[in-house]
Amino acid sequence: MKTKGKPWQFFVVALLILAFTYTSFYGIKTQYGDTTTTWIKGAEDIRFGIDIRGGVEVTFMPSGDYDASEDEMAAAESVIQQRLVNLNITDSEVYTDANKDRIIVRFPWKEGETQFNPEAAIDEIGATAVLTFREGNEQDADGKPSGATADNIILTGSDVDSAQAAVDNDQTSSYYGQYYVSLSLNDSGKEKFAEATQRLYEEKGTISIWMDDTMISAPSVSAAITDGNAMITLGGSDDATRDEAITLANQIRSGALPFSLSAENYSTISPSLGANSLQAMVMAGIIAFILVALFMILNYRLPGTIASLALLGQTAMTLAFVSGYFAVMNSFTLTLPGIAGIILAIGMGVDANVITAERIKEELRRGKSLDGAIKAGFDRGLAPIIDGNVTVMIVAVILMGVFGPTTGFFAQILTLFGFGAATSGTIYSFGYTLLVGVLLNFVFGVISTRIMLKGISKLKCFRNPVLYGGVKNEERA
Repeated sequence: MKTKGKPWQFFVVALLILAFTYTSFYGIKTQYGDTTTTWIKGAEDIRFGIDIRGGVEVTFMPSGDYDASEDEMAAAESVIQQRLVNLNITDSEVYTDANKDRIIVRFPWKEGETQFNPEAAIDEIGATAVLTFREGNEQDADGKPSGATADNIILTGSDVDSAQAAVDNDQTSSYYGQYYVSLSLNDSGKEKFAEATQRLYEEKGTISIWMDDTMISAPSVSAAITDGNAMITLGGSDDATRDEAITLANQIRSGALPFSLSAENYSTISPSLGANSLQAMVMAGIIAFILVALFMILNYRLPGTIASLALLGQTAMTLAFVSGYFAVMNSFTLTLPGIAGIILAIGMGVDANVITAERIKEELRRGKSLDGAIKAGFDRGLAPIIDGNVTVMIVAVILMGVFGPTTGFFAQILTLFGFGAATSGTIYSFGYTLLVGVLLNFVFGVISTRIMLKGISKLKCFRNPVLYGGVKNEERA
């Protein structure tokens, strides 16, 4: 029995895995002077949890003499929680103290941050974030809106339906390569924006965009905008501008705080596992992967070698899902339970490849041809692989629903089946990495392994059944 497969398929898939592995671990960045631009995120861009790298504890209180009500404090707490969720920060705590007059926030350091920057941490989480679009660009001596600009507000954050950080890839655009925030307006915002842009276009006017009392940009109105889409350009293409775009989009999506907050005090949180725990875990992971690969190669020969390459791809893709991979994507917070999820998923990937390799070996020793044994091995191994992985996927989804943000997709699904309100925690990281890893197990442990093994088996130098765990052709005869 002949199976489909071409030698070039092995080389294409193998090269793709190796290229993706390199970019997932090291990323792609360019340096021009003191400016760094990230195109693809690597492992160093992962945001680790408090248990691995430590973090920040900030105590916020209403600014000045403002006496916030209990409901306002609860609303402010909810906004801060949503900002953390939008940043994919799951290893965090947000709560109001016993007197209901302070909000305590604990969250991990930013990815790539080597020294604690309290101002950046406070600005990222605690900014009031009142977004306004105004007519003209008049400012007073302090840079605040004045005159007609202060009086004529076109849009506010409540008119925005969604906001996303993006990079302009249109080579014909004057903003090519620059980061911006893309806004989608709701029905009321769309109507108000269309009327204002039509009028100001005829008057050759400008619209200034403000966050709190800081003007972000003041573009001239070159046409009436009636499709309900707007953009906030930030005038840069480096990593600092990217971070600014991500933070701005997050603040807009989360909504404005009901009152201004100020940081009463702040402090750093030491990692619970020790300062050098991350380096130790990385080294342990590398050693473990090498030992597993050696076991697979020595026991299953060529299928074991192919399986090791597939496991490398699975690990790299999992890291890409955690880091965000693309520059404008937020990194997922990786905690110790999250690392445990990655390890468990890789273990299931090893199990899937062992099942297939054993089936191929059995078929060869029953006297089947090489092509027939490969086909039968994958066909016979598929059912137990699917059964085991689907079971784990169900568990991972439940964990993400129970321990994830209450606004999350899985939490909403579980409420339909009588589950209580979700509660955020580090277990969400375990469920996320486990679910991602199991899904990728199908891609790499089943599909890519099959393509590569069928492809390489068509090369004459790899036709000997001994390479697949069988016996020599002459011994079989």
